Amino acid sequence: MRWHMKRNCSFAPHQLLNVYLSLCLVGLAIGAAFWIQGAPYVLPFAGAELLAVGAALVLYSRHAADQENLVLAPGRLSVACTLGRRTERVEFAAPAWVRVEPAHRDGSLIELSGEGRRIAVGRFVRPELRPALADELRAALRRTTGAATA
Repeated sequence: MRWHMKRNCSFAPHQLLNVYLSLCLVGLAIGAAFWIQGAPYVLPFAGAELLAVGAALVLYSRHAADQENLVLAPGRLSVACTLGRRTERVEFAAPAWVRVEPAHRDGSLIELSGEGRRIAVGRFVRPELRPALADELRAALRRTTGAATA
């Protein structure tokens, strides 16, 4: 079984680049028009504004590909969480011993723990749906354990 959860992004990276470039074109054209009319300070401020928007879009795009992957195979549970440039991977060799529980309270992340390792998942699932995900994970772990012993 496989669970793939990712951030819901409205724009693909190339679409975001096209929107930003069109915003730059319009902003710089307006700044240039004011420059020609004798207001020389509008263009540098328009450039500064576009740089600030560009920096914000870079920060946004760093996390646009954030995701969590859980793969349950007979005798193994693999979890990979990618947040920005960092990827955390945890492998559980005995899925039967993996505990699935909320990290703190209702609506919090789901903590998978066992074999001295732990990882939190469910960042990209609405808080009210996380208990259902935890129940689904528990049921899948039980089924895998039952199939392995049968």
